[in-house]
Amino acid sequence: MVDFVVHDEGDSVGVVVVEGVKAGDEISGWVMDQDVDIKFKAVSDIPIGHKLAIKLMKVGDTVIKYSTDIGKVVADIGIGEHVHVHNIKTKRW
Repeated sequence: MVDFVVHDEGDSVGVVVVEGVKAGDEISGWVMDQDVDIKFKAVSDIPIGHKLAIKLMKVGDTVIKYSTDIGKVVADIGIGEHVHVHNIKTKRW
């Protein structure tokens, strides 16, 4: 079963595609472009449709989703953490 999807191995986040991901869960993901499976432990509860860090990111890093720059990190993010407005911001404003 796939819990999250990633577009490309260069992405820094995946998108959760199931309900009920809880901190401590072992979750499986699929990297579409390379057709490989990856596994992580969720560090936080993550709602369906939200992002999950698949790489360690530090303040100032660029967040890549679907091979696209979606913003900058404003608080360090560990692998398996929920990625949302509390730790990334757009570069537009």
